[in-house]
Amino acid sequence: MEISELYKIFEQHPVVTTDSRDCPQGSIFFALKGASFNGNAFAAKAIEQGCAYAVVDEQEYAPQGDERFILTDDCLKTLQRLANYHRCHLGTKIIGITGTNGKTTTKELVAAVLEKKYNVLYTQGNFNNDIGVPKTLLRLKPEHEIAVVEMGASHPGDIKTLVDIVEPDCGIITNVGRAHLQGFGSFEGVIKTKGELYDYIRDKGGFVFIHNENKYLQGIAEGLQLVKYGTTTDDSSLEVCGEVMECAPFLKFRWNHRQGGWHEVQTHLIGSYNVYNMLAAACIGIYFNVSEEDVSEALREYIPTNNRSQLEVTGSNKLIVDTYNANPTSMRAALENFRDMAVSPKMAILGDMRELGEVSGEEHQKVVDFLMENNISNVWLVGEEFGKTKCHYRKFADVDEVKAEIAAHKPEGYYILIKGSNGIKLFQLPEML
Repeated sequence: MEISELYKIFEQHPVVTTDSRDCPQGSIFFALKGASFNGNAFAAKAIEQGCAYAVVDEQEYAPQGDERFILTDDCLKTLQRLANYHRCHLGTKIIGITGTNGKTTTKELVAAVLEKKYNVLYTQGNFNNDIGVPKTLLRLKPEHEIAVVEMGASHPGDIKTLVDIVEPDCGIITNVGRAHLQGFGSFEGVIKTKGELYDYIRDKGGFVFIHNENKYLQGIAEGLQLVKYGTTTDDSSLEVCGEVMECAPFLKFRWNHRQGGWHEVQTHLIGSYNVYNMLAAACIGIYFNVSEEDVSEALREYIPTNNRSQLEVTGSNKLIVDTYNANPTSMRAALENFRDMAVSPKMAILGDMRELGEVSGEEHQKVVDFLMENNISNVWLVGEEFGKTKCHYRKFADVDEVKAEIAAHKPEGYYILIKGSNGIKLFQLPEML
């Protein structure tokens, strides 16, 4: 079936699902495949559960003469083509966001700012891969004035695949860092892949928002129209400039537009590094004519979720929870901020950083070296990679060992930083602390 024909069906049934356990009445089921499942086998169940149509890519699952089953070459590619067709049909202005760290927080901040003036669609959660991105685009409605679409990557070419689906009008790379090195092969591979967003926008003649002090981004931004933000207060080329005022423990910062009047913002985010995410959102808001007062109000009101830079106050401790993910760049930023926080006593529970490949040992040793050099003394290290490091800190094989220790000897009265890759499962600890 041609995409134009499938789109006519989508216009009558504008909800898609890829999960046979979640089949809204009248929706379209796409039978995707994974390493351990074949969605085709659930197509009939999806129809029974309420889907109007099921898109399959294996003949045996498309009963002869039953028009509810649509046979295609490749369900995932068809989903992506449908999403792109829908995006082009509506013509909504789209801001593409990628980066090693901060892209989800920046996406949410940008959406919060733009919602002061526009009807905004934005990526929910971290639906930022080759399945999540098309599903986001297919949620676009004619009433949406702007969309903010997050794009993630763990291998070369991932961002190119996504930008070809999204066709963003403008974009932002929050930063580039040492993450997913096992998939990218090297830090240079990270930069090249994230830069695929710049490549697309350069070819399209669009523009990008850029952190002006980031030398890696500047190095790949040649030939692009740049809308700049940063923390160099005497740089007249910046659209938005700002600086950290304090972190005690929440970030307080101030910003201005084109060296105009200062706006002070007390945020609900932990970490001085979040000033760049805040300034990015302010810069994008200003570019799209959101008033300076509304920008500041949106940034003040934003409260983080999903275990990202959150402060949780329990009956025993104050927890800085950042357990969604970890890589050398984000770990260093979190530890620098923790070192500089004017609070005491402090404690850190750190979990392994995953997917670092052959440099994993070196990068974990760098973390413990930083801890020792900066006299951060009360530290628990969790996981196999931290277990191999040379240091005097307490080591735990996994989160279950940590939970057993907390049950026996719970720390009390501390500010505790909890950070590690999601797979280490440190997100299970806050309820015990």
